[in-house]
Amino acid sequence: MKTIFYSLLLIFAISTSGIGQTKNNIVVKGELKKWHTIHLLFEGPTCSETDFRPNPFLDYRLEVTFSNGIKSYKIPGFFASDGNSSETGAKAGNKWQVNFVPDDTGTWKYTVSFLSGPNIAINEKTSDGKPISPDGLNGSFWVASSDKKSPDFRSKGRLITTGERYLKFIETGQYFLKGGADSPENFLAYSEFDNTPPKHKYEKHIGDWKTGDPIWHGDKGKGIIGALNYLSSKGVNSVYFLVMNVQGDGNDVFPWADIDERYRFDCSKLDQWEIVFSHMDRLGIMLHIVLSENENQLLLDAGFLQTQRKLFYREMVARFGHHLAVTWNFGEENGPAPWYDNLGQSIAQRKTGLEYLKKINPYPSFIAMHTLPSDPERTNRLAPLLGFKYLDGASLQVDRPKDVYQTVKNWIKLSADSNRQWVVNMDEIGPWHTGVFPDSRDIKHDTIRTEVLWPTLMAGGAGVEWYFGRLDLTTEDFAMWAAMWDQTSYAVSFFQKYLPFWRMKNTDHLVTGKNNLCFAIPGEKYAIYLPAGDQATIQIPEGRYQIKWYNPRSGGALTDGSLKAIKGPGVFSPGNPPSDPKKDWVILISAQQKENTQKQKN
Repeated sequence: MKTIFYSLLLIFAISTSGIGQTKNNIVVKGELKKWHTIHLLFEGPTCSETDFRPNPFLDYRLEVTFSNGIKSYKIPGFFASDGNSSETGAKAGNKWQVNFVPDDTGTWKYTVSFLSGPNIAINEKTSDGKPISPDGLNGSFWVASSDKKSPDFRSKGRLITTGERYLKFIETGQYFLKGGADSPENFLAYSEFDNTPPKHKYEKHIGDWKTGDPIWHGDKGKGIIGALNYLSSKGVNSVYFLVMNVQGDGNDVFPWADIDERYRFDCSKLDQWEIVFSHMDRLGIMLHIVLSENENQLLLDAGFLQTQRKLFYREMVARFGHHLAVTWNFGEENGPAPWYDNLGQSIAQRKTGLEYLKKINPYPSFIAMHTLPSDPERTNRLAPLLGFKYLDGASLQVDRPKDVYQTVKNWIKLSADSNRQWVVNMDEIGPWHTGVFPDSRDIKHDTIRTEVLWPTLMAGGAGVEWYFGRLDLTTEDFAMWAAMWDQTSYAVSFFQKYLPFWRMKNTDHLVTGKNNLCFAIPGEKYAIYLPAGDQATIQIPEGRYQIKWYNPRSGGALTDGSLKAIKGPGVFSPGNPPSDPKKDWVILISAQQKENTQKQKN
């Protein structure tokens, strides 16, 4: 009843607030609650997504400023055809939409700006535009608290960068560790999206769709929604996907009205994407939005920041920037690559594009860049961006698993030394044709676990995503990697449950043993990873310390080994594991008298 009341209140406030403009009826979708998306649909000029002049995407500029007396957000809007195109497939209409997520309760005021004019959507001089109805419309509405529970992101707030090694939720203060899917990169080449080549059906996951989950056109969408349900059930909290791979590896994902179009967008398809992305919010799965790939990074304006590229970025941000957990990945394998005749965006082109993408985004979302797989190319393309204030992190590709630990450590240190700490993720493991084998070929995943997963986290990396090699573009059944999802969940859960990892640093110098790794707050908390079950010693200061063991292969509770406690100062052996001494183990050493009372909210 409360939700109905607030919705009626908002409709009344908007419909009556613009003096002389009450003819502009407004449709409201969504709940009026903190961290929930509110979709406002305005009546404006009637257009079609195929119109040449005026082009509804380029020659109109809708922006709505929302404020609550302390905060103010200018949110870009977009042409939405009939306002229900995910169901109707409509290409024409008079609805114009803004997606807003309030980050506080109470009264929010809004003011509408609606301008027309050639290329006004991307024109920095808004004075060049002509105001048209509903320009000037204003009003207010009341926002209540959210009633959602974890893993729903609406219970945690927006995920943002803070200048630290990890992303953080605004509402709860919880730090985020990523365990995600990097394949298929053409995840959106789904047969039941409008105007989309039918590369994926995800038929194996239709049974994972649940009553009450979203669908469109009657019963479409069950495959992709079910796939996300399955991934969420396995602890996956991020999915990587291209929103544009024209002339790329898949050549099957594009936001435009046609694969050869660059100035007009497919309203119904993008509305269906929004249904899927909103479901990801509810499941607690980050949107890892990749804006280009190596083969097509020069497709728009030859890599320069001109009309096509500006419009593409603006439409993507306007339609999807409101989502609470987003990685905006500037480009997969961005920069000139030797296998592509060393063609690619220059440093200057990347910098201007990154700056534009950051500045047009009204929310403080995370912007990263995917790398080439090996050095010297990776360093040559990425190092010039160290310290650049419009890039927040590195999305690493590493072609050899044994190089992961040093690579992650290196970019964490290099970015810290540049006075702009990056969030560093391990997003694609090579070699390109292998990635992570399905369980049928590698049920134990020992190499990936011992050389990639745990080393990334022990180095201070912010998370991992798994790439499937030759199966990348054809992946239909995510259950083929069930054991890898489980092992990833065991690692992320250990860090989230037992470690104040956001305060810990790599401290390998404190331990002995070949390839043994240490992540610690000296004198307080130590996590030691033994990738080969080798013997180790640990140097500790004065105090009494408890010793527990964790099995990274099967997860579960902490267990005792041969030694339950040690007393410092000195160099000590933590003893032997509970079983399987030749396999990998994690040792947790905690100072008893200095036990950290700061607990992370789950």
